[in-house]
Amino acid sequence: MITQTFKVINPSGFHVRPTKTFVQAASKYPCKIQVACRGKKVNGKSSLSMLTLGIAAQDEVMLEIDGEQEVEAMAELGRLFAQVHE
Repeated sequence: MITQTFKVINPSGFHVRPTKTFVQAASKYPCKIQVACRGKKVNGKSSLSMLTLGIAAQDEVMLEIDGEQEVEAMAELGRLFAQVHE
């Protein structure tokens, strides 16, 4: 299991479009992916769960990945938190 913390730089936070992109990317990996923000942890492969976090700009988000291809998943998914989405 690996964990890493990222800061969300998108000025609009993690709204529907970036959440959809994240979940699609996460679903490619066979490992367990969890995202935590402000003390709440959810399944990173569920759009609805991700949206309940209400991730805003400048929030610190912890990504916890466990299983096969966890290193590859962390690299790809971590980049998504640090991107500006339209």
